[in-house]
Amino acid sequence: MKHIIMVMLMVFAFAKAYSQGPPITADKPIMLGGGSFTMKTLTEIRNTERGTIVYAPVMLHYLPTKNSLVALHIPYTSYNFNDIDGSGLADMKIMGKYQFYRNDGTGKTFRMVAKTLQTLPTGKEIDVMDISTGKYAGYYGIVAGLETLKYGISTEIGYNWMPDGTLDEFRTKLGFGLPLLKPQYPNKQLNLYFEYNSVWLHERDWYQLLYSQGIQYAGKNITYDLAVQLPLVQEIDAGRALNYSVFVGTRYTF
Repeated sequence: MKHIIMVMLMVFAFAKAYSQGPPITADKPIMLGGGSFTMKTLTEIRNTERGTIVYAPVMLHYLPTKNSLVALHIPYTSYNFNDIDGSGLADMKIMGKYQFYRNDGTGKTFRMVAKTLQTLPTGKEIDVMDISTGKYAGYYGIVAGLETLKYGISTEIGYNWMPDGTLDEFRTKLGFGLPLLKPQYPNKQLNLYFEYNSVWLHERDWYQLLYSQGIQYAGKNITYDLAVQLPLVQEIDAGRALNYSVFVGTRYTF
C-alpha cells in the first residue's frame, strides 16, 4: 500500500507536464485532427516465472472530432507456460477518450482526457493481466500531460473493474519523453522514453512497479517503437513474477 501512495503522489506532482511524440507503454492526451485514422501495433514479448507469452494486437484508432477518440484492439496471443500452452485470439478491447481540457501556450500545450477501456472476454481463461483472462473488465481513468518542444511528461491514474474475477486494479503511469533532434519540417523525431507503470491488485494483494526504457523514431506520419520493461518492485506470487518484457511496434496515421 505504501508503494501505491508514493506513486500516486508522483503522478499528481507531475500532472502538469508531457512528451514529444506518442509514448510507447504509456498513453497520451494529445489528439490529432478530427476525421483522422491511426493503424498501430505494439507487440509485447513477456517473460515471467510462469513462462513466456507473446501479445500482438492490431489497433485501429479513429477521431470523430478533434477532442474525441474511439478504438478497437484485436489481439493475437501465443503462450508457453509451465501449466499450459496454446495460441489464438486474446481479449478484444474497445477504447474511448474525450478531451475535456486544453490550454495552449507558446511552444507547449497542456491537455486532459477522460478514458475508458472495455475488455471483452474473447480470450481463453489463462489468467494473464491485460492479455487473456476470458472475463469482462472496464477501465476508467484520467490522462494528463504537457508537451513542449524540449521535453514532456505524461500521467495517468485509473481503476480497472472486473466484476466476475479477482484482477481489479488501481493503475498509475508516469512517463517522460526527451527529443534528441531539433524540431524540423518535414517531421523527423528521435525520442527517448522513461516510463513507469504501477499496478495494485488489491483482491490478490499483488503489487508491481515496472520501468520501461524506450526509443522511438517518427517520420511524417509513421513511427517505430522499441522498449524494454523491467520490474523495480514486485510483491506477487513467486511463480507469477515478471522477468522482463520487450515491446516492438509501429503506427501509421492517415
